[in-house]
Amino acid sequence: MTQNTPLSLHTVSAVRHRVQSAAQLRARGVTAAQTAAQCLPGGPWQQLLPGVYLLHDGRATDEDRVHGALLYGGRPPSTARRGVPAQAGPGYGEAMVTGLAALALYGFASAPPTIALHRIDVLVPRTRRLRSTRFVQVTRAAVLPRPQRRSGVPLAPVERALADTVSALTDASTVRRILTEAVRGGHCEPAAVVREMNAAKLLGRPHVVDAVEALLVEGRSVAEGRLYEMVRAHGLPEPLWNVELSLPGGRFLGGVDAYWPEQAVALELGTRSPREDRVAFAAEREHLERLGVTVVRVTPGQLREVMAQQAVVLRTAMMAAEDREPAAYVVVLPR
Repeated sequence: MTQNTPLSLHTVSAVRHRVQSAAQLRARGVTAAQTAAQCLPGGPWQQLLPGVYLLHDGRATDEDRVHGALLYGGRPPSTARRGVPAQAGPGYGEAMVTGLAALALYGFASAPPTIALHRIDVLVPRTRRLRSTRFVQVTRAAVLPRPQRRSGVPLAPVERALADTVSALTDASTVRRILTEAVRGGHCEPAAVVREMNAAKLLGRPHVVDAVEALLVEGRSVAEGRLYEMVRAHGLPEPLWNVELSLPGGRFLGGVDAYWPEQAVALELGTRSPREDRVAFAAEREHLERLGVTVVRVTPGQLREVMAQQAVVLRTAMMAAEDREPAAYVVVLPR
């Protein structure tokens, strides 16, 4: 299209999206004056956001709003905008949807449809000088996470989207409902959520702390259910569940989630915070392995994603027990 080519909605809407940035229109030969003329009252186009245009005169759809927000967040800085060719691809730059809009696009039942939201949160680099405007709320990050894509739309990882959502919520029941769905739906692990909440300095809010505690309980319950499923579905011997191990003299060795006394194999389900997990698990494992007990650590994510592989690891550990010296006698008590 050149400046002399007749401009019509039909010719421009042949592109992939009905929402275009000023840079994308300019790359197609549409001048700023032509764009402004199309957006006059009664015209076929409308300005959706600063520098972003809706190439029809109807109500903006969910997709229009999301793509428009990303184009706004991904446009180049004003100092470098003149003369810069349109970006290859959709033109989103590093921008990604986060917050409640991202959860809606992930399919969270507890998040309303994006059209019903008062705003769409867009995550951009901290160095960008974009302002929040209309339905777009700009959120900045010193280091951007790697986006996840749904139907070509870049979304912040679920745990980051949760943190950005919770930062704007004050209702405890809503926070708990969203966090619970994140775990029950298998969207992310509790430890990852806790890390993001801590990084966002949200763990000082009482209603968030209560919801996170409930989240950890929920996460452990889900992980235990998968552990029971793994043992039974893969034909492993039935262990002693949730027990504490100690020496006959009373010295405590640690609590484990499953123990096979005949093979002296213990399983630890990694559901604690990362730091607590590293410190506590390392100490308990050292005590037990000095006594000849093999300790296997399984994370909730491994149970969800590679359950069969973890079953093989456990079975191999049990078979290896036949080739080593008998383990020391330990006392097993309910935990």
